[in-house]
Amino acid sequence: MVAARITVNGKETPISPAPPHTTALDFLRERGLTGTKEGCAEGECGACSVLVARPGVDKPTDWVAVNACLVPVAALDGQEVVTSEGLAAADTSGAPAVLHPVQQEMAVRGGSQCGYCTPGFVCSMASEYYRPGRCAHAGSTDGTGSEHGPNGFDLHALSGNLCRCTGYRPIRDAAFAVGMPAEDDPLAQRREQAPPEPAATAYTQGDSTFLRPETLADALRMLRERPDAVVVSGSTDWGVEVNILSRRATCVVAVDRLPELRALHVGSDHIEIGAAQTLTEIERRLDGSVPLLAELFPQFASRLIRNSATLGGNLGTGSPIGDSPPVLLALDASLVLSGADGEREVPLRDYFTGYRQSVRRPGELIRAVRVPLPLSPVTAFHKIAKRRFDDISSVAVAFALDIEDGMVRTARIGLGGVAATPLRALATEAALEGEPWTAGTVEAAARVLREEGTPMDDHRASAGYRSAMLGQSLLKLYARTTEAVSS
Repeated sequence: MVAARITVNGKETPISPAPPHTTALDFLRERGLTGTKEGCAEGECGACSVLVARPGVDKPTDWVAVNACLVPVAALDGQEVVTSEGLAAADTSGAPAVLHPVQQEMAVRGGSQCGYCTPGFVCSMASEYYRPGRCAHAGSTDGTGSEHGPNGFDLHALSGNLCRCTGYRPIRDAAFAVGMPAEDDPLAQRREQAPPEPAATAYTQGDSTFLRPETLADALRMLRERPDAVVVSGSTDWGVEVNILSRRATCVVAVDRLPELRALHVGSDHIEIGAAQTLTEIERRLDGSVPLLAELFPQFASRLIRNSATLGGNLGTGSPIGDSPPVLLALDASLVLSGADGEREVPLRDYFTGYRQSVRRPGELIRAVRVPLPLSPVTAFHKIAKRRFDDISSVAVAFALDIEDGMVRTARIGLGGVAATPLRALATEAALEGEPWTAGTVEAAARVLREEGTPMDDHRASAGYRSAMLGQSLLKLYARTTEAVSS
């Protein structure tokens, strides 16, 4: 074990004496890198985004934009970070000499006014600029009305960045104007080399400790020895509690880089997804092969959050408004739980036992999510929220149906936001299975679906609205399927 250190803009620096709960944002600002800003401290505005070298999907390394306000700096032990200051080329004195191409486009196209959000936009834009496989998109020639520019730039890369001055047109124009990285671009060249191996970390300051085990066995041993430990992966939930609720833990165990939790295997009868893979990694590795997950990903928070968030974390918190549980329930998924006594597989429909409670035992970890094959051919995910993207759902409904010769053979419907736990709409499934896929069947089942769960009134929606949206979601699915057949 060596002293915890982090490489920032090419220079290695010790993490000590920062307390283990210190965020990367505060660590960087305390060292004069004030381009990294705090806007919300919840991962919603992107003013704090920085680039981290992570294992790549298509190349050895990807430059991944993350919210520095959420990730503990101790979680970056041994890692490489680039801030907005580090993007510009430097002369021999170390002073910025040449603007990075994304900085240049933001400047000349008026993408910055007060400038507070600009460094965060620049880092998120740089992550997309260096994304392997980005190429000209077969859409509009100027990007108007499209979420992809003619240069292949995906605007979802900026979905977690907020600006209150310019509106977004000049920022979009800057994104759609950047070209491809030059051959001698050092950050582009860096993608061809593997990122640093995750450091086994035991970092203690005062009465607080941050631990990163090397193996799953090590992690389970640590959890046995430290039952008080908080388990984190992407820290997108725990980071909010640290910042907003001033939560502190005497021990944090990070499982985000455990190799046993980062595999993705497609077999003959199921797909196994490692619980510590980020949502972005899953999205790119599956590449649309699970349509229901492909529909979920763009609606799950923002790209910045998806670059850190994991299925294991989303399921481990047990939140009734998490977006992944309804989809995984509809996919009839199960969880592989690892503990000191070995592994067990639990159907997701039996996993949740109460508000933020589950059958997971003390010391157990979610190792993987298993999705059975073959997949149902008729699927949809409906997220009802106040914003199109980057919002918390009032109601989430996922459908997976087998319809053969006009008859509903099987139906799986997952619900979120309408009870103390995510749940399966079992009564509605029973009302559909064995019945013809007709307007009459669907209208009757929609009436049943309106009564599923125990919706409540809160600041996001009323109970009546939630019930109405449940029924409407099934009618919407039927309308879309009949449109597809008629076309």
